[in-house]
Amino acid sequence: MSSALVRPEGPKTRNKSEKRIASYLLAEYLERLGVEVIFGLCGHTIIAFLDALGKSRIRFVSTRHEQVAAHAADGYARASGKPGVLLTHLGPGLTNAATGVANAALDSIPMVVIAGDVPSHYHGRHPHQEVNLHQDADQFQIYRPFCKRVYRVDRPEDLPRIMERAFHLASSGRPGPVLVDVPMDIFSADLPVNAFQKTPPKIAKTSLDPETAAQIAHALASAKHPVIYAGGGVLSAGAATELAALAEQLEIPVAHTLMGKGCLREDHPLLLGMTGFWGTPIANEKCRTADLILAIGTRLAEANSSSWYPEYTFSIPPTRLIHIDADLAEIGRNYPTELGVVADAKLALAALATSAKREKRFKPNGLRKEIARGRQTFASNWDDQWTSDQYPLRPERILSELRQAVPENGFIVTDVGWNKNGVGQQFPITVPGTFITPSGLATMGFGPAAVLGVKMAQPDRAAVALIGDGGFGSNPAVIATAREAGLAVVWVVMDNAGFGTIAGLEKMHYDWDFGCMFECDGQPYRADYAAMARAYGARGVMIQSASELGPALREALASDLPTVIQVPMENIPTPTPGHWNINDIYRKGS
Repeated sequence: MSSALVRPEGPKTRNKSEKRIASYLLAEYLERLGVEVIFGLCGHTIIAFLDALGKSRIRFVSTRHEQVAAHAADGYARASGKPGVLLTHLGPGLTNAATGVANAALDSIPMVVIAGDVPSHYHGRHPHQEVNLHQDADQFQIYRPFCKRVYRVDRPEDLPRIMERAFHLASSGRPGPVLVDVPMDIFSADLPVNAFQKTPPKIAKTSLDPETAAQIAHALASAKHPVIYAGGGVLSAGAATELAALAEQLEIPVAHTLMGKGCLREDHPLLLGMTGFWGTPIANEKCRTADLILAIGTRLAEANSSSWYPEYTFSIPPTRLIHIDADLAEIGRNYPTELGVVADAKLALAALATSAKREKRFKPNGLRKEIARGRQTFASNWDDQWTSDQYPLRPERILSELRQAVPENGFIVTDVGWNKNGVGQQFPITVPGTFITPSGLATMGFGPAAVLGVKMAQPDRAAVALIGDGGFGSNPAVIATAREAGLAVVWVVMDNAGFGTIAGLEKMHYDWDFGCMFECDGQPYRADYAAMARAYGARGVMIQSASELGPALREALASDLPTVIQVPMENIPTPTPGHWNINDIYRKGS
């Protein structure tokens, strides 16, 4: 995914003394930056800007909740390569959106958040809905822990400069959200017609210098058991081709993080699979016994690293680590690093692939067969489940039907729970960038909303959200938004009548699942989301047998209406070949 902005055309030459209302100038500026859609919710502080948007070429997608808008903007950014733009009211609007914006931040997704605020002349008087318990005009501070930068526009003449900086920062370096807090009177203030002249500069991304590239390539070629470890930064940089070239040139196996899934085709003979708690045994073992790991575009996070326990996934040291990332702060954070490089993943991998052509490496006999055997041995544990006619369905049967129905270039958007973990571990992704999931914050409710933004960005491609009933129930009003916006998305609700992953953890440690399952009068309770979809004017299908799912998926993908497919499913845990430290912490009392 490229984060480059469309190079805008400059404003038309006009009389410099002429003035216009700021909100209309801002809408025109966003058009010139290439903004096509803004997700948000109305509020009294932003209706001046809404009026300007309504008269512009920018589409405004109104959601029923600000968290939905934030996740939709996140999904749009991931599928389009452009910053997502979120518009929200002050106070409860801003706090409702905070979870979605934080999710984007932890997954390095570019986003610009435009938030209305109280009139600037009422700062300190605590007007309606203002947050100022510790400092006057303080609401923007709520976003400080997770935004790259938070701005408050204190004067109308500051608005053009701050908006340009916001789009520049959101997409440069390690991408992330930027907040622009705008007092409502500034939207209605006058500005010179040429006030919005400056546009974000083009940024030349950092690559490897030839000497460093040669050094790393030689280290990889000289190692006996090297592994390339790919994270989400590889996909966001659009570097899958360069990754494959390097791996194939030196015959090096590739493991990946959850966010890195799709970095190589699932059937690539050098692909080990995902590491960590929900990873694959062959990926964990090859990383644990490697003598050199080249990690690129990853922060070597806890779930992917088996809580950093050396006996499960990474044993660094004695394994040597070379770490390439766009963010200097991540290098050396979790493991001792022999060499750290701040660089764009695509340029770095291209430089390494070029340098690797000058290296001769003893290519291990039987490596590809060993990888194939390891992957097949693990997959054989659920081979029969992919065709199981059991009802409620096995989750593996759901994945099987999904893979058969969805085109290879279709998007699979997950929520959290079995859908995220199971897809990361078992579902074949063959087109880079088509797997979209919440990783860092792992937000329940991401999938139902993010798929809206994905479909908005790529209207001609399939977009399917795979979610649990717990996640879908957090905000089913996404159906209304999809219907109003004309987005033919598909939600597959894996209904196990509870928060299944957490229920499984509690069952394992405490022998029951108190507080995790949905019950009414002592019986499992399932809301009829398929009927709810029909009530919203969308399509709703309740699956009554395993054989119904495939046809239902194909019909949904062919429809021009949004569709909810509710699939009763057995609550079983995802296999966990790695380790998670929480399992060492739980203690059972009397």
